[in-house]
Amino acid sequence: MKIRRATIDDASCLAKIHVDSWRAAYKGLVPDTHLSSLDYNRRTEDFRKWIEADDAEICLVEQKGKILGFVTFGIYRGNNADQNKSGEIWGIYLDPDEWRKGCGTILYKHAEKMLKDQGHAQIFLWVFAQNPRARHFYEAMGFKTDGGSKTLNFGIPLKVIRYRKELKKPEQSLSTDAPTARG
Repeated sequence: MKIRRATIDDASCLAKIHVDSWRAAYKGLVPDTHLSSLDYNRRTEDFRKWIEADDAEICLVEQKGKILGFVTFGIYRGNNADQNKSGEIWGIYLDPDEWRKGCGTILYKHAEKMLKDQGHAQIFLWVFAQNPRARHFYEAMGFKTDGGSKTLNFGIPLKVIRYRKELKKPEQSLSTDAPTARG
C-alpha cells in the first residue's frame, strides 16, 4: 500500500469514497433523506476546492493504482486549545469494501506522524456519539473522550463527542560516549 497526498485528479474518487462511506456508515443514524441527498458531482467540486486551497492535508492510501480511502487533517479548528500545538483529524473515510482491512489504521498513523512532525502536542477529533464502530477504532488508537460535545443537525439533532490524544515526545536517546554527571 502506498500513501500519498491527494491531487486535483483524485477529487472524483475521493468524492465517491466519501459519499459511499457516509451512506454505509451512517445508515440508521443520519436520516435517509440526508444520505440520499449526497451528490457525487457536488462533492467532487468540494474536494477540488479543498485541494486547491491547501488548507488541510488530504492524504490517500492506494494499492495497485486503486484509491482505498483517505484522511483529512490539519490545525485544530476549535477555540479552546492552543492551535499551534493542537492538530485535528477531520475525517478518515474508506471504500466500504475496504473496512476492517487495516487501511484506516495506516491512514491514522500517517496523520499522527505528520501532525507530530509539525509540532503538535495533541490531536482532537469529533465522532457521532451513536457511532460505536468509529468510537472503538479511535479508542484503540489511544484516544479518550474529553467531555467536549456539540449537536449537529442533519434533519434531526445528532450529538458528536470530542476525543483527544496527547502525543508523546520522542525519547532522548542516551549515548554511551556522553559524559555522566557525578556528585
